[in-house]
Amino acid sequence: MHIAPDARRSAEERTTLARMTRSALARAGLTVTSAEARHPAAVEIAHLAQGVLRADAPDRERLARLGRMLDQARACIAAAPPSTPTWPVDRAAPGPHLERSVARARNSLPRQKGAAGTPPESTVVAWRERDSGTLRETVGLLAAVWPEAHAELGESLAQIALLDGPTIDGFTDFTVHGAVFVRRDRLSPGPDALPGPVRLAEALVHEGTHTRCNAASVAAEPFLRPARGDAPLVATPLRIDPRPLTGLFQQVVVLSRSVLLYRRLLDMDARAPDTAAVRSRHTQLTRSVTEGVRTLADHREALTGHGVAVLEEAAAVARVATR
Repeated sequence: MHIAPDARRSAEERTTLARMTRSALARAGLTVTSAEARHPAAVEIAHLAQGVLRADAPDRERLARLGRMLDQARACIAAAPPSTPTWPVDRAAPGPHLERSVARARNSLPRQKGAAGTPPESTVVAWRERDSGTLRETVGLLAAVWPEAHAELGESLAQIALLDGPTIDGFTDFTVHGAVFVRRDRLSPGPDALPGPVRLAEALVHEGTHTRCNAASVAAEPFLRPARGDAPLVATPLRIDPRPLTGLFQQVVVLSRSVLLYRRLLDMDARAPDTAAVRSRHTQLTRSVTEGVRTLADHREALTGHGVAVLEEAAAVARVATR
């Protein structure tokens, strides 16, 4: 994987992951088609199956429960709204695998100082017609300004889930690989005057890049060398809590691609009414990627040769953006 999107490599990685999913399920006595193995609900069951099978004597009831979950997942797959032929990513309806993922994300959030109890709710919600309209505009915008990213997202993603609630802005979860979560207000104009389709385009590039990084780290060349002892935690541009180097690395790739998205939007039409807002967001993202590149360069020895090459690509994006 590199900073530049690559739909062909993304498709190869997704095929590899689907093969791994089918293998994990087969060991639990469960059979899925290649298409089913790409669905996030089936990926979750494969992860659970690996946990059950690690036991010396796998629990028969837990294995049977996985079979019932697979039946439920098939019903979810069959009920998915039809994808458009040009961009086969589903608008996800609320479903158990998505709701469990959101619960894990809520539980992983850092507690605010003095906060008590559980974080406020963020829940998966259904797509409204106006949400679908914004998505169609966004897909058209991506196809026009960055066809390579549009094509890669079409290969990497299976579902887009909408969130309602103040806690989570968006995330990915390798346990339901192929699903991305976006807070619904990202589909509306922001206080910074960015239109909804632009904000959603950034969200999809952001979460889609995390998805691609997760796939590449398993199915392609690794970015980081195996850690010796405790892996360091470092400050990152996008999180208030210190993160492992793999988190910083992904942020640098995400921010680099986000900068490229806004650069293309500026190149597309410098006279558009939202140009000032687009330029402001480009500047903000440039500052963040420059900070991330600088921190990651301090840990260059932890990167593989491939990881160093990607770091240098990100550094070039930052240099061009600051001219």
